[in-house]
Amino acid sequence: MEILVKTPLGLEEICAARVAELDPDAEVVVKPGGYEGLVGVVRCSDPDGLYSRISSEILEAESVYRVKAVAEARLEKMSDAAVKAAGGLLGPEKSFAVRTVRRGRHSFTSLDVNVAVGAAIQREYSAPVDLDHPDIVIRVEIIDDVAYLSVYDGGREWVKMGPGKKEARWFFNKISVVQMPYVGPPKSCREIGARIGRAVQAFEVGELVVAPSEPVDARSLAEFLLGVFEGLESRFEVQLRAYARKTRRVSVTVQDLYQLVRARRGEPIIVFEPEGVELSRASERLAELYSSAKRINFLFGSREGIPKGIYRVADLVIDLAPAMTLPTELAAPTALLAAYTTLRLTKTEAGVEEA
Repeated sequence: MEILVKTPLGLEEICAARVAELDPDAEVVVKPGGYEGLVGVVRCSDPDGLYSRISSEILEAESVYRVKAVAEARLEKMSDAAVKAAGGLLGPEKSFAVRTVRRGRHSFTSLDVNVAVGAAIQREYSAPVDLDHPDIVIRVEIIDDVAYLSVYDGGREWVKMGPGKKEARWFFNKISVVQMPYVGPPKSCREIGARIGRAVQAFEVGELVVAPSEPVDARSLAEFLLGVFEGLESRFEVQLRAYARKTRRVSVTVQDLYQLVRARRGEPIIVFEPEGVELSRASERLAELYSSAKRINFLFGSREGIPKGIYRVADLVIDLAPAMTLPTELAAPTALLAAYTTLRLTKTEAGVEEA
């Protein structure tokens, strides 16, 4: 096989047809070994040229690998093939990583392949291993009894945490979201509460405070809170499965809005309402408040909005989208994303990166 292509499930035939359009003489196999999501070019007149065209012209091709070596799916055979395939590309100054995908039954695991191939590469080239940001990647795609090896620049990999990126959760951990409850039909209260719960847990904010400013209907408040916990728990369960790191469940409390503001007079109080200034004009002041505080409070209204009296004691009143009214459930996530992006671009960035 000269080229191996990975596609979304169900698009194999379309991708194969597009490859055939680029090179009518190419021998193309759909789902080699019966495995979905794969298209193989067994032979063609110009493998390098076709590989380049598939990469640049076929959008259904999510990953394209130019096969540099083919080996029997045995650890020693794959290790020898990888050493030869990487010849001239690796040395003490170039880091590498081995990525393996295994299909079929074998006496070894993908991790075993990574270890065996990596050890062989190190012995031969004295190249350092860098699993996160390697200069060179040795890709081993195993289909039953055959391994197809590719070698390529690590810079072409799409990774979630690339060089220079820092985790955003530290930024949100010191933000307290103070949300006035949505009061209305019970079904609507529960639905909006669930959306807010999912949002605050997704950002892993420091806490969520549900803060009514006046007496509210108990049933509506109960439905809103039940929705918050439903949304929060559903997102928390997803995070437990998706993250390798420890995930923290956001705490939820209820407090009268006026009493909360009084109790937190020594902390930054940021109100998000249409009467405020644009975020771009408030960015430097917001950055100062954020960097100097242990906790910063973001206040969000509901159908009635934050009471005007609180504006007088707020450190900032910010309008996220002038002449636009955001739905209750979108206000907090919109503000969190906007603040994160804006503060990362300010001159005081160094002070807001680490919480």
